[in-house]
Amino acid sequence: MPGPVLHAGAVVLCAHGGQATPTAPVPRVTVSGQPVATIVAPYAVAGCPFPSASGGPCVTAQWIVGALRVLAMGQPLAIQSGVALCVPTGTPLMPTVVQPRVIAS
Repeated sequence: MPGPVLHAGAVVLCAHGGQATPTAPVPRVTVSGQPVATIVAPYAVAGCPFPSASGGPCVTAQWIVGALRVLAMGQPLAIQSGVALCVPTGTPLMPTVVQPRVIAS
């Protein structure tokens, strides 16, 4: 399913409200002046309030499904309609604010 391409400045949250950022965006490809994110490198999650007694907080997240046809440096791009799971909770990442101009499928 097509979706807007995620970049280093996109607002991506874990299901509990923690802020997720890409650990290795691709600086050679930019959208809206920001390097794009790929599904290969994990996202780091900071500020997840999920209690440790319940199996939390979210620490990292990995994209499982991203763009199928658009690559950066040979790696599939992370897109808003993609799927990512947080570790250790298994909850999804939710891209909430993304650039609207570049769509990938």
